[in-house]
Amino acid sequence: MAHDTYFTDGAAYERRLGRWTRAAGTIFLDWVAPPAGARWLDIGCGTGVFTELVVEKCAPATMVAVDPSSAQIEHARSKPVAQRADFRIADAQSLPFLDEAFDVVASALVINFVPDRPRALAEMRRVGCPGGLIAGYVWDFSAERSPISPIRSGLRQIGANLSPVPGMEDSQLEALNTLFARGGLKDIATRTIDVTVSIPDFDDFWRAQSAPYYPTGKVIASLSQTDREKLIDVMRARLPAGPDGSITYSARANAVKARVPE
Repeated sequence: MAHDTYFTDGAAYERRLGRWTRAAGTIFLDWVAPPAGARWLDIGCGTGVFTELVVEKCAPATMVAVDPSSAQIEHARSKPVAQRADFRIADAQSLPFLDEAFDVVASALVINFVPDRPRALAEMRRVGCPGGLIAGYVWDFSAERSPISPIRSGLRQIGANLSPVPGMEDSQLEALNTLFARGGLKDIATRTIDVTVSIPDFDDFWRAQSAPYYPTGKVIASLSQTDREKLIDVMRARLPAGPDGSITYSARANAVKARVPE
C-alpha cells in the first residue's frame, strides 16, 4: 500500500500534519454525527491523531484502528489513547475482520493513497454492519489545496521536479461520490472542509515540511545549497509572518459519508 511508503516516521508525521488532521477531523466528525456507543474502525490511522479525536468526541463502545506502517502503529501504541484503542497493522485492501463487525468505518486523509480504492471500499462495506456509517475525507490534492501545497508550489517555482501525489484525481468531491456510489452504498453525501492553521514561526514550518521522510522533503534534501536558500526565500514571501512571527494559511479537504444498505 502506497501509504506505507509515504508515512514511515510517526513523530515526523505528527510534526508535519498532525495539527491539520485535528483541525479537519473535528469538522468532519461534527458533520458525520456518528452515534455514541458505536463500534468504530479507523482505517489508515497513522499515529492515531484521528483515533484520538474519535475517542474524545464520539464515546465509542470499541475503537479499533489499523495502518500498514509498523512505524506509525508503534508510535500510536506509545500514546495514552492506546489504553482505549486497539491499534493493529493491517491493509485497507484486506481487512482482518469479520463481516458486519463495525457500526462506523472511517478513513481520515488516506483514501487517495490506497492503490486499489474500489477494493478498499468493498472491504469497508463488508465489515460495516447493515445501516452502518462509512465515511472519509482527503485533502484536495487535485486543486492543490492540501497543507503541503505551498511547499510544492515553491518547489515548482524554483524548477524542482515533483512527482504527482498518488491518487490525486480521486481527491475530488465528484470522484469520492462516484467511488461510494459504485461501491453500492446509499444516502451518499459530500462536503468540503476548509481549515486555517497557525504555525508558531517559519522555522517550525520549515522543519516540518522539509523532513526527509516524505517525497517533498526528499526533493528538498536533494537541492543544492543555493536552491535551498532560494526555496526558503520563496516560502517566506508566500507565507509572510504575522506580528507575532506566526504563519497562518488554509487548506481544504473533501469529505464523503454514506450508509451500508440494510
